[in-house]
Amino acid sequence: MHGDYIVVKIFEILHEQPVLFLFLLIGIGMAFGKVKIKGIGLGAAAVLFFAIVMAAWAQSFGIELQVTKQLGTLGLTLFTFAIGINSGASFFHNLKTAVGPILTMVAFYGIAATLGLYVGKAMGMDVPLIAGTFAGAVTNTPALAAAGEASGDPATATVGYSIAYLFGVIGMLAASMAALHYGRNDKDAPSPLSNRTIRVERDDHPFVGDIYEKLGEKVSFSRLRRGETGPITRPQMSDTLDPGDLVTVVGPRELVARAATELGHASSHSLMQDRSYLDFRRMTISNPKVAGRTVASLGLAKEFSATISRVRRGDVDMVAEPGLVLQEGDRVRVVAPTSKMAEITKFFGDSSHGLTDLNPVALGLGMAIGIAIGELPILTPSGEYFSIGSAAGTLIIGLVFGRIGRIGPIATALPFTTCQVIAELGLLIFLAQAGAKAGGQILNAFTSGAWVNIFILGAIMTSTMAIGLYVTMRWVFKMGGTKLAGLLGGAQTQPAVLAFANGRTNSDPRVALGYALVYPVAMVGKIVVAQVLGGM
Repeated sequence: MHGDYIVVKIFEILHEQPVLFLFLLIGIGMAFGKVKIKGIGLGAAAVLFFAIVMAAWAQSFGIELQVTKQLGTLGLTLFTFAIGINSGASFFHNLKTAVGPILTMVAFYGIAATLGLYVGKAMGMDVPLIAGTFAGAVTNTPALAAAGEASGDPATATVGYSIAYLFGVIGMLAASMAALHYGRNDKDAPSPLSNRTIRVERDDHPFVGDIYEKLGEKVSFSRLRRGETGPITRPQMSDTLDPGDLVTVVGPRELVARAATELGHASSHSLMQDRSYLDFRRMTISNPKVAGRTVASLGLAKEFSATISRVRRGDVDMVAEPGLVLQEGDRVRVVAPTSKMAEITKFFGDSSHGLTDLNPVALGLGMAIGIAIGELPILTPSGEYFSIGSAAGTLIIGLVFGRIGRIGPIATALPFTTCQVIAELGLLIFLAQAGAKAGGQILNAFTSGAWVNIFILGAIMTSTMAIGLYVTMRWVFKMGGTKLAGLLGGAQTQPAVLAFANGRTNSDPRVALGYALVYPVAMVGKIVVAQVLGGM
């Protein structure tokens, strides 16, 4: 009894102090999340499950523990906005190839809902309960709101949601784990960059620009020496490559090898070692006037006789293609005359401040616009209204901001490392709030004698989505497992799945790309399907 008294007192304190409860969930939850069994750990998803346990435990004593809805909204919108910023450029580049996967995902929402309707009715369940179970099976709170409103029985829909939600997370985590297992052999992994000095053997004097176009504009020519002892210069697109020339090419390994085959052969000489004419240095972009501009728009060749050979963003190296939008915190590798290096360093800023600048103008305006868009009422053909939600709105604006990089004098992107921190903090806050909310509902829901049927129905709908997407994306669309793991999280609109995949892949950018690729459509698609299902 004395032990129960202490537990109750602790729960009463946490009930009165939701912020204290929040950070307790984050701290202890992540401590469990870092525990790995045979190399497998839950990561940030452990916060969700720890919150469910704590809230359900407190509910057994008649005490409601919660992280306020406003804090949950703040966390989720910070997370989606940051994910959008970091995925913006890649998202729009890959969108044209993702129409098939997106339409397939929407089709599976309809299949899962239809299957759930017939199976649920066969089990003797009414439509509000089935619609709520669908929302829980796809772990989407806005879909629950739509289902409850359309069915006219939000309380019953919530019971179905709360029981189906847990398997909705666990089931898609299992699918993500399966995707990552075969993702070890992915062929869509970005090729590592390499540089090589090539001796030209062709006697037709090709232009540098012609070779550049032939290689898909995915390489950079950083140095050129005429003969064995001539001065080293920065190649121009109009320069010819003559027999005996030495030229340094930077790019994906297979394209550099192809360049060597096109021009002659790889040389044992290295022009990078001779720094008497041209020097190279990595510089951090911390000058806000540079951030948000493309490589080509900087005019480095004209201004400094310099070129950027590669860009490092986070832990990923990229070729400095002309259209690449630079972000504050990027580290650029600049090749330039030795005498110009000090001037170029000043131009880029080269301060560690660029790695952590919050860019509050872009953050504040982007979040505000995204939340406003997410809350706009949209009229359906049935005469009902729904909104896509703040998370989808901030993700859309984040994607746009990350793509355009700059509006006039204002940089719209945030440094990569800043986005990583914001995304992780936002995710942890949201998982704590979602877990506490579900935990409080689950205990009440389990008092219903129909919970077994609800759980089975939810498992059927989640499994339909998970297996259907896994099979079609892997074997029909030939999608790599790493990207598929992120897509499964996006299709489920479930940050816990994304957190798990990121933890297993050391935040491979393909995971975030897969997530962002389908998330906005997934959010709208679930709401519409839940609304239709609830209105039947």
